[in-house]
Amino acid sequence: MTLEEFRASLGEGRPPAVAPALVALWHDAKGDWHRAHETAQAIEDQTGAWVHAYLHRKEGDASNAAYWYRRAGRAVAREIALDDEWEQIAEALLELSAG
Repeated sequence: MTLEEFRASLGEGRPPAVAPALVALWHDAKGDWHRAHETAQAIEDQTGAWVHAYLHRKEGDASNAAYWYRRAGRAVAREIALDDEWEQIAEALLELSAG
């Protein structure tokens, strides 16, 4: 699935058949932060931690976000807009799933 196809799926009522971390990003893009957070929190690998970090950054909880960035093995995102980070994560996870 391409990023464009993933974005187009936002017009649907259900997320596409993609990895759970992408499902979390899908819910976030649909405006359901809580469902996105629940989904990310249930993922026990670095992809879930990365999305979890982004969600806490979006929430404004910098210290919790920093913890999850460390769990994800990622530098804390500071200089990137939230929309750009969402896209960066989505692209990386889509590439990983195509792998």
